[in-house]
Amino acid sequence: MLRALLLAGLFFVLCSSISAEHTRRWRQSSYDEFVKGTAHGVAVRSDGRLELAPKFALLADADASYLWSLRVAPDGRLYAAGGSPARVVRFDGPGRPVSVFDSADLAAQTIAFDSRGTLYVGTSPDGKVYKVSASGEKSLFFDPKSKYIWDLAFAPDGTLYVATGDKGQIFAVTPDGKSTLLYASDEAHIRVLAFDAQGALLAGTEPSGRVLRITAREGQAPGKAPAKKEDSGAKGSAEGFVLYESAKREITSLTVAADGTIYAAAIGEKQHASGQAPTTVIATPQGTTTFTSGGIISGGGAQPVFTPFPAMISSSIYSISPDGAPQELWSSREDVVYSLGIAADGRLLAGTGNNGSLLAIDKHGAYAQLAKAGSAQITGIARTNDGKIFLCTANPGKVFSFGPQYEPEGTYESRSFDAQIFSEWGRVEWWSPPSEAGTGNGPGKKQSASNEPRLEFFVRSGNTEEPGPEWSRWFGPYTRSGANVEAPPARYVQWKAVIHDGRRGDGVFWVSVAYLPRNVAPAIDGIVLEDPGVRAQAAFSVAPGQQQNVNLKMPPSDNANGVIITQSTPSPRFEQPPQGVLQKGYETVLWNAHDVNEDDLHYAVYFRGENEHQWKLLKDKLDQKFYCWDTTAMPDGGYYLKIVASDLPSNPPAVALSTERESERFEVDNTPPLIAGLEASPSSFRAASVPAINSVLVKFTARDAATSIERAQYSVDGGDWILCAPTGHISDAPEESYEFSVQGLTAGEHTIAVRAYDRFENIGSGKTEVTVKP
Repeated sequence: MLRALLLAGLFFVLCSSISAEHTRRWRQSSYDEFVKGTAHGVAVRSDGRLELAPKFALLADADASYLWSLRVAPDGRLYAAGGSPARVVRFDGPGRPVSVFDSADLAAQTIAFDSRGTLYVGTSPDGKVYKVSASGEKSLFFDPKSKYIWDLAFAPDGTLYVATGDKGQIFAVTPDGKSTLLYASDEAHIRVLAFDAQGALLAGTEPSGRVLRITAREGQAPGKAPAKKEDSGAKGSAEGFVLYESAKREITSLTVAADGTIYAAAIGEKQHASGQAPTTVIATPQGTTTFTSGGIISGGGAQPVFTPFPAMISSSIYSISPDGAPQELWSSREDVVYSLGIAADGRLLAGTGNNGSLLAIDKHGAYAQLAKAGSAQITGIARTNDGKIFLCTANPGKVFSFGPQYEPEGTYESRSFDAQIFSEWGRVEWWSPPSEAGTGNGPGKKQSASNEPRLEFFVRSGNTEEPGPEWSRWFGPYTRSGANVEAPPARYVQWKAVIHDGRRGDGVFWVSVAYLPRNVAPAIDGIVLEDPGVRAQAAFSVAPGQQQNVNLKMPPSDNANGVIITQSTPSPRFEQPPQGVLQKGYETVLWNAHDVNEDDLHYAVYFRGENEHQWKLLKDKLDQKFYCWDTTAMPDGGYYLKIVASDLPSNPPAVALSTERESERFEVDNTPPLIAGLEASPSSFRAASVPAINSVLVKFTARDAATSIERAQYSVDGGDWILCAPTGHISDAPEESYEFSVQGLTAGEHTIAVRAYDRFENIGSGKTEVTVKP
């Protein structure tokens, strides 16, 4: 125990001795910090780097509330499906899209093209599959008698696979419209379809969040009539094998990379068992409110509104290697993944909500936020043969183009930084990693190579939390790390980086802005004087059991437990409250103070008598917020204390500031009361039928020069002390008179002792002898 106390004491001393530097730096180097800024043509990577992003541009506004499905036709033209009501549009180029399919259904959930470019549309609810001719004529192609058509996928042989709910079935439909039940799952919904590298059909389900591989039963080709009639039961002509069952509820998207890796996006927690109301339902025009793969569609009118799932819906992306080994590649409790795709550089693309972000994720799980669509959700990703990426969105429904070329220039604006205090701004520094062709752009590095990214930094300041026209102008450009910032002193600051002529891999690792807060005087929040005879000591300096502990009265503080953790520079300070013990003659004062600059503070304690005018130093250069002293060297009387707090330890003497605060009046009294007029006289009395009783009448006066008499006691012949009351009943005056009888004494000589306590527990005593006759 002693060793532990000594170590704690050493820790306290070391932490208290660390001085905060007054010059500070606002440094940003992580994804969580960078993602709070605003990027235009700049990607924010999870490893804390800013880099140029591929081009991201609006292709067209689909004039729809939401788009669910995006596909590239064999002729290279782009189609998107959504609602409400159900609608499919074609994009012949930038500008207004051309409508190619309309229906009274609520939504066109999915679309697909056969090898000849014929369009097929799956609608929900009361799901049906429509065939749309080149001239725009639509006809019912397949009615599975299911409520939802979730996805469509064409096999190389022309077979159309149809994923449905709420019975979790997959149908195989031949080009001439003949259908068979391919696979019946025990899941409520088959949400998405894809093909693996060998051409096997993949399916994602809800509510167990499974990835299935669908293969023909032994001796049976998928989509063909069963060899025997008894094989045509409810399970269909194929069987499913679970490649992976995720920890999430619903598989929202599947995609397969060139190396055969399967990627699956999943959302939602498994809070109830299969068979209960599924997550994946769509509203009807009659007004029901149900759920889709990423949100809520509220019915009741002609134009239902798509509302995204709240942030509590978690999301994950899983990779399944060609040998079948799964792993969680990415997860979030804030972003919901709606769509997946493969970029031209081989990275996985993920369209998310509910802030409409596009992420690129490599095989190691490192990711970058490439762009924000402005819409709430990115719901579909399609890729052309030349590597160009297209995206569709919801809230509102738009289509964007993405890459493969990189932006020639990108800008990134940091969030505004609150220095808490009016501050001067120093140097702006940054680090750009060296690239293969040059020396980089770190501190002191020269941007001379033509194939190096050219970085420009700008800085502005203001006194409102949100940057606006009332802020200063942008100062810069600063092209060398370590340049002095010209922005005027203010409370808030913001920086902007412009990246020119860059490419993936170039960029910025970290940015730092130095600032000097204007020094503000410390504040003393409150002063508390403990009761007389209470001594405060550091908690580690008093071993348990040495002295009687007492609870200290604490000064006002926002910290309920009393343990103060000050996040100062360069290291936090830990201040543990003192421990109180009883020790006569001691007085203790505690105070609470703070400094908005988070400076280290020193304290001084002064005192003066009640009728004096000059303050006298009691103790200075204190770093703890309490002080106790022996008052026996001070004359009795009334006193005042003054606490002075100074931030000199953290500031040059010329700019150091101090503040002071006086305590309430307190008293010092170390003189015991005086016992006067003590006398004891025998007496006796006789009552009817009662024998005579011997008694002694005792009288005395207790008098104190400084404070009131607190209580008095008497003892007979060294016996127990017995409390006695003053003649006025209440003991509250500097002088009290006492008169009482002691009865039942035997004949002979007796000693009567009395003692009196003042308010400071000083004791005055006296004694007398009395003889009781027989």
